[in-house]
Amino acid sequence: MERTIFSDEHNDFREMVRDFLEKEAVPHHADWEKQGHVSRDVWLAAGQTGLLAMDVPESYGGGGTSDLRFQWIVTEEVARAGTSGLGFSLHNDVIAPYLIELTTDEQKQRWLPRFATGEMITAIAMTEPGTGSDLQGIQTRAVRDGDDWVINGQKTFITNGVMSDLVIVVCKTDPDAGAHGFSLIAVERDTPGFERGRNLEKIGMSAQDTAELSFTDVRVPATNLLGEEGKGFIYLMQNLPRERMSIAVGATAGAERVLEDTITYVKERTAFGKPLAKLQTVRFTSAEMATKLAVTRTFVDRCITELNEGKLGPADASMAKYWASETAKEVIDSCLQLHGGYGYMKEYPVAKAYLDTRVQTIYGGTTEIMKEIIGRVVLG
Repeated sequence: MERTIFSDEHNDFREMVRDFLEKEAVPHHADWEKQGHVSRDVWLAAGQTGLLAMDVPESYGGGGTSDLRFQWIVTEEVARAGTSGLGFSLHNDVIAPYLIELTTDEQKQRWLPRFATGEMITAIAMTEPGTGSDLQGIQTRAVRDGDDWVINGQKTFITNGVMSDLVIVVCKTDPDAGAHGFSLIAVERDTPGFERGRNLEKIGMSAQDTAELSFTDVRVPATNLLGEEGKGFIYLMQNLPRERMSIAVGATAGAERVLEDTITYVKERTAFGKPLAKLQTVRFTSAEMATKLAVTRTFVDRCITELNEGKLGPADASMAKYWASETAKEVIDSCLQLHGGYGYMKEYPVAKAYLDTRVQTIYGGTTEIMKEIIGRVVLG
């Protein structure tokens, strides 16, 4: 079924992204997985090519487009290429709205040009050791002291955590105000008291640096506050649908690529004197996977259009994230099974995809949290 949401300009951009990944990322990714992070060179190359900050105004070095489909293409192609170490989707899809919409002119001048070039890698620190998906349980404190904020607390599972130069930290600034007591404060690399723990060892996404962060009497200027004090939770709720759509987009594209590779494999691999594709159980399994992904793709593309037009609600974004990530998990598991013993070997892309994809039902809000959000809307 032909996708109708992209123009010729989008398709040309997609080809450019694919060429970039084939030259700048795919040949190096195995080495990045061994070292636990990608190189800064690939970030700089991405910025020079125009793959970062596409919705940042041109006056600050960005692409100057409000059409989010360009960054979804980057997210899709990174997933299709299996280059899971690249944190571009977090940078483009998650962080950009905070730095574009909540910053003052001074903050824009200070951060956005380097954000666009890839000189400044970004992260957002929400999750804490004791909170998981319960954002209202955050305990990291920020106390105003004259012209500064003083931050104390810990964060964990922070994507881009090791390499990040600017981290948006979700802090509690008024313990008695409930959901209205949180604020977002930007902390820059090498700020005294800001320390990064070990690069966490995960079962997948080995080239993606994921770290523990600690803040001990970290003093940052009051001018590093994003938006208004006390509105941090509101800002998070406004931007989480875009983050969840980013996960849905990547999950769908990645699963589609694995299915394509698996179809090629079962046509070439023989068993009992004939290609695996001739076996009824393989045909039935392939039919099920293709149907699930076709239905998922249709819904995800519709959500992309709705988000691009500013119409996508939290429940729909949660549906997309929940359904796409769970479908990708099921499809890739079935693809691995069709590979037999070879599917368990890491040199086969399906094995890497199996490990990389598993986290998609967890980060950005677990499947259970997505169902809770959807249920509240459905039941009123």
